[in-house]
Amino acid sequence: MAEAKTKIEETLEISIEAKLRALYELQQVDTETDKIKILRGELPLEVQDLEDDIAGLETRIGNYEEEVKSLEHNIANKKLDITNSEALIKKYEEQQKNVRNNREFDSLSKEIEFQNLEIELSRKKISEFNSELNSKKEQIVESNEILAERKDDLESKKNELDEIVSDTKKEEENLFNKSAQIQKIIEPRLLTAYKRIRGNARNGLAVVSVERDACGGCFNKIPPQRQLDIRSRKKIIVCEYCGRILVDDEISGTGIKPE
Repeated sequence: MAEAKTKIEETLEISIEAKLRALYELQQVDTETDKIKILRGELPLEVQDLEDDIAGLETRIGNYEEEVKSLEHNIANKKLDITNSEALIKKYEEQQKNVRNNREFDSLSKEIEFQNLEIELSRKKISEFNSELNSKKEQIVESNEILAERKDDLESKKNELDEIVSDTKKEEENLFNKSAQIQKIIEPRLLTAYKRIRGNARNGLAVVSVERDACGGCFNKIPPQRQLDIRSRKKIIVCEYCGRILVDDEISGTGIKPE
């Protein structure tokens, strides 16, 4: 029975050591991938921002153009109103020549006065519409100039990004394939924990080695007994200060280096 228990313990130790090695190798691959992303810098975000700006400008210009059409339609309607009022005035003036009494003459005079007020109001509206129309047209010109600049910037940034991506494509594909292979041998729960730690770490390091009796991530001292536990590889140990997974220098010294 004791012998069987020893074999189980040995199997467990090997399993945990294999997990630690896999985690450290995954960290190395992810670190190399991070270097490629650093090489790209802010270009992907700049490209996305420019694409968003262009989409916003195109929408804005489209709205301005619709407003221009609406204003031109309103101006045309007001001009038509003026034409109709002038026709009515002419009609009423002709009728005044044939009135039978002052009451009819005064009534027609009021109609003429009303139509003149309508013409005055329509002309005022046309003036307002024209002023707004000119403003919208200026905004369209300005927005189109900005749009052209943004498109030039986008093309330049895309070319720059495409060149970097092209140069690093093969390396990134190799790293991606290595990462996928390593992740297959890491249990989902542990892989989730690794990704969570990595996401919270400023430098993307979730697995670090013990260096000079300290955590390789936050550089806080690790007690001697805890270092012995780390070297024994009987369980996965995290730094009590930063939460990173700790491995001994033998694992970190023999990890598979990404090509």
